[in-house]
Amino acid sequence: MSAPPENPSRFTPRTAVALIVVATIAAYANSLGGPFVYDDRTSIPDNPTIRHFATAFFPPHALGETVGGRPLLNLSFALNYAISGTAVWSYHTLNLLIHLAAGLALFGVVRRTLSTFTAQSSTSTACAVVLLWTLHPLQTESVTYTVQRSESLMGLCYLLTLYFFVRSTNAPAEKKWPALSVLACGCGMASKEVAASAPLVVLLFDRTFFAGSFHAAWTQRKKYYLALATTWLPLALFVASTGGNRGGTAGLDVGVAPWAYGLTQFRAVTHYLALAFWPAPLVFEYGTFWETDPFAVVPFALLVIGLLGVTAWALWKKPALGFLGAWFFVMLAPTSLIPGTTQMIVEHRMYLSLAAVAVLVVLALQRWCGTRSMIAAYLTTAVLLSVTFARNADYRTEISLWADTAQKRPANALAHCNLAISLVQADRLDEALVHYERSLALADRSANTHYNYAVLLARLDRTAEALTHYEAAVRLKPDFASAQANLGTLLFLNQRAADAIPHLEHALRLNPNDSDTHCTLANALAQTSRVPAALEHYQRALALDPENPEHHYNFANTLLLLGNTSEAIAHYERALRARPDEADTHYNLALALEQSGRAADALAQLEITLRLRPNDPAARENLGRLRATLRP
Repeated sequence: MSAPPENPSRFTPRTAVALIVVATIAAYANSLGGPFVYDDRTSIPDNPTIRHFATAFFPPHALGETVGGRPLLNLSFALNYAISGTAVWSYHTLNLLIHLAAGLALFGVVRRTLSTFTAQSSTSTACAVVLLWTLHPLQTESVTYTVQRSESLMGLCYLLTLYFFVRSTNAPAEKKWPALSVLACGCGMASKEVAASAPLVVLLFDRTFFAGSFHAAWTQRKKYYLALATTWLPLALFVASTGGNRGGTAGLDVGVAPWAYGLTQFRAVTHYLALAFWPAPLVFEYGTFWETDPFAVVPFALLVIGLLGVTAWALWKKPALGFLGAWFFVMLAPTSLIPGTTQMIVEHRMYLSLAAVAVLVVLALQRWCGTRSMIAAYLTTAVLLSVTFARNADYRTEISLWADTAQKRPANALAHCNLAISLVQADRLDEALVHYERSLALADRSANTHYNYAVLLARLDRTAEALTHYEAAVRLKPDFASAQANLGTLLFLNQRAADAIPHLEHALRLNPNDSDTHCTLANALAQTSRVPAALEHYQRALALDPENPEHHYNFANTLLLLGNTSEAIAHYERALRARPDEADTHYNLALALEQSGRAADALAQLEITLRLRPNDPAARENLGRLRATLRP
């Protein structure tokens, strides 16, 4: 595994760093304007904890958000929020800077490690490795998909842990390098759980390239390794903060049999390897699938188990080669061994594992091609740059990303559902209907798809169909608060107040701070003569959202029916301050004013009603009657 000598004067580390920086920026220059997509929303625009640095250390986790149990990741989003709010440019810029910094850390690790095998520094070799790694299209999901900063940030911390360790071996008297290595390791633990392997990988790295044996590594640096081990303590707390299973999405207790998930991972790891050498097609979301036939995975299992066997043999006989194999598998191990409920194949999992492939490819080229190897390596990086640039274009809109996914994985129900959602947002409703129907044809037990389809059907006034799909959503997922609330609201709007009430009450048990649902429930209770309970929910709605004109208007209507005209007038007036052109509110205010003996004021409100709605017969009739009454 030795690198050929090079002339330092012709290719210096500064030259290499400049080349890495320029090439990486060029590859991702078109990624800075991509919108937030998919899991970005719950972790960034819908995440209240990033709006203040004081709360950023306590990320949400109840629904399996990407930031859950990862305070450093959440803090980095808080920094972006402080800079640009929810404008995407700063988030993408920081993602690119993190990836670039990780590449430079990898450059330092590879260059300094290779120099232990040769008298010369292996700058060009390390540069080729890093260019293959930073420019590889497999990395786009960790860089361009904003929320997967979790992977690249953890990767940066992981590589810095190794880099500072290497520096400590070169300057054993300097205490700062071990301290920085431990700090970087702790930051990795606060970024993503995959960092858990870092202390053990550093020990293996030391044994392979520096100390020569585990015993020597432990003897020489016992205090350092004990310090590294302490970073597992905060990691345990971070994992516990999500319930130990990332909000029910990953773990041994999420309802997924380890053997069933494990079978899918033989195909997944084989696919990752294939993409490392031929990165096409790249898929944003592969969907949920299970290998039900063990015999179908035999070819993939033989390959993966064979590579594991080669790695075990190499760790004993050819430690440097064995370390590369161990690096590849260790980085994939947590997500390949711990069952998840949705993600079977995920390209960002290859973020760090790809480094082993890049090192192996460059060193193999050197062995087989000699001095021409660098030409081949740099030509390859040029091709990878162009492919990465093209892949980033798929992220330019949500529609383009999900359309690309649905085209490449036509049996992926989730892709069709999310494409439909993005088409609705673009008012392309007919196309959205087609993809909702395809999604349900592929997987009719998705509560989320039934819910979103129902939302669109209700918007199109296809009420009966909308009710059917809302009912399917709550049947499949009874604790789906939005589905319960929307079903109750639609039932109420269709004169089924008694049927609506149980769903609205269930929704409020799940989400007691939903002011709109409190107001709708109050309306339904008032219609079924449960007036005291209705008044309580009106008051709760206004306490949660005191400026909402709809809440004031509905509360005023019930007060008017009860004969409480003075309070009704006050709430109508509050509603009109927010919506002065609402004809119904002016008309009902006129009724309340007339009942309170203020006929002249009522007349003025009826005149406004008719200016806003000239063909209102009731308003015109009441206006004529009041004018006759007030005529001297």
